[in-house]
Amino acid sequence: MAEIIQKDGTWTFDGDTVRIVPGSDKSVSLLRKTLGEIAVPLEALAGISFEPGKKSGRLRLRLRDGADPLLQITGGKLDDGSDPYRLTVESDRGGVAEYFVDEVRNALLLDQVATGPVQRYLLAGPGLPITVGAGDGTATFDGEAVRLAWNWKTEESKSSGGTRTIPLDDVESVEWLPSAGLENGYLRFSVAKAPTKAPPKYDPHAVELWGFRKDPLMALVAAAVVARLPHPYAPAPARPALVGAVPAPGGDDHDALLRRLRELADLHQAGILTDDEFTTAKQAVLKRL
Repeated sequence: MAEIIQKDGTWTFDGDTVRIVPGSDKSVSLLRKTLGEIAVPLEALAGISFEPGKKSGRLRLRLRDGADPLLQITGGKLDDGSDPYRLTVESDRGGVAEYFVDEVRNALLLDQVATGPVQRYLLAGPGLPITVGAGDGTATFDGEAVRLAWNWKTEESKSSGGTRTIPLDDVESVEWLPSAGLENGYLRFSVAKAPTKAPPKYDPHAVELWGFRKDPLMALVAAAVVARLPHPYAPAPARPALVGAVPAPGGDDHDALLRRLRELADLHQAGILTDDEFTTAKQAVLKRL
């Protein structure tokens, strides 16, 4: 097992999983402390690197596109301090960091892990329930619905409707944007049958962010919701072809039928097929084996 322990955090690798535990040092960001321990399976990794420096170096994990709901929703807009896949390494521990990199790279090579995008989330995202107060409101998500409550700084036209409850089934998409310069950021939910072009300041389905310390935590709420929505890269085949009789390409070829079973399992795990649809389709394939 490879391990590196720093004030910034502790990373361990057992050959299958990189475990990341944020440090307790005051320099560690609030987002990383709130997110807590992360278990990154080897199949979610696209690469790892160590960047040495005069005073300190940086150890970085690069995840496959679409593997992590947090990275998916933040889209590269998290600052370095809030990035959970970055570890500050003291100058005298560079050798340990390089050994850690070698161990992970060797495992990636031996397992022949692909580096391209994935069609399902390989990390679960932030734990539930989650509640964050920042900007002009407080967002809560329990796995079934998002609740937005307002504070005294909220525009009256927005707060007059009271607390908003948005069932997960009504959420079409989520957008998180940090503040930059004089531009405020926001966490916004696009809701079915309730489209709006109102700025976040007036949108009852958005929390406006002003660049304060807790703003990045709203990205955790966004990631928790996104992790339970359909994956953006998941295939969307016509359901009738999946739940009816399943023809085997090229006749009843054994390998083709096994591939179909794996495809159905992936679709079920991605949430595209219901339990009943998956069972029906699987039985149809098994009858041909």
